[in-house]
Amino acid sequence: MTLTLTVSDEVRALAPGFTHVAIEAHGLVNGPSTEAGAALLDDAARRLAARLDGRPPHEDPHMAAWRAVYTAFGSKPSRTRNSAEALAKRALSEAGLPRINLLVDLYNAVSVAHLIPVGGEDIDRVEGGMRLVRATGDEDFVTMSGGEEAVEHPDAGEVVWRDDAGVTCRRWNWRQGPRTRLTGTTTSAIFLLESLPPVPVADVEAAAHELAELLEKFSPGARIEVRAPRAAG
Repeated sequence: MTLTLTVSDEVRALAPGFTHVAIEAHGLVNGPSTEAGAALLDDAARRLAARLDGRPPHEDPHMAAWRAVYTAFGSKPSRTRNSAEALAKRALSEAGLPRINLLVDLYNAVSVAHLIPVGGEDIDRVEGGMRLVRATGDEDFVTMSGGEEAVEHPDAGEVVWRDDAGVTCRRWNWRQGPRTRLTGTTTSAIFLLESLPPVPVADVEAAAHELAELLEKFSPGARIEVRAPRAAG
């Protein structure tokens, strides 16, 4: 069954021109990070460095647009960076990009290479459809603190992804909750690539197709669908 993704009118008003491209995949094979995945991450870091040409990530026009939107819903973008900027900062550091697991490494590589926020959710752990909304502040966000499960609540007005059970990602794409993250048992996933003007929609589509090709390469036989871009506003 196709997972439904909706964007609320309040988010559309906040970020005119916001676009997302989704990839739904079934029959995936995940596992520990591999040398091949690590090589993709290293190559992505090189592509990012060439793209920025000495500038810090936050000066890229796309990252500047995300910072403006984060400020608009009350978050401090220098403290809670969007996922692409946070990864880019790590990619350019001495430590480099983290190795998580194969599927996460693949979408992180695409995120860094294209400087586009990319996330992945385990469809089998999503309850109902996923919705991008402005939080009331009463929603539950289940996370880990000190090795134990803890419940947080988003700020009122904060942009969050949520399903019927609660918030799956806080501050748009800043922090994903552990409930729906991709693990070694994941076989079905939704990958979401998100962009704001001035990034052309064609660039987001190109990044999505690059990720789809990587998924096909590392999970032969998987059923993969790249959905048409969905614009907001």
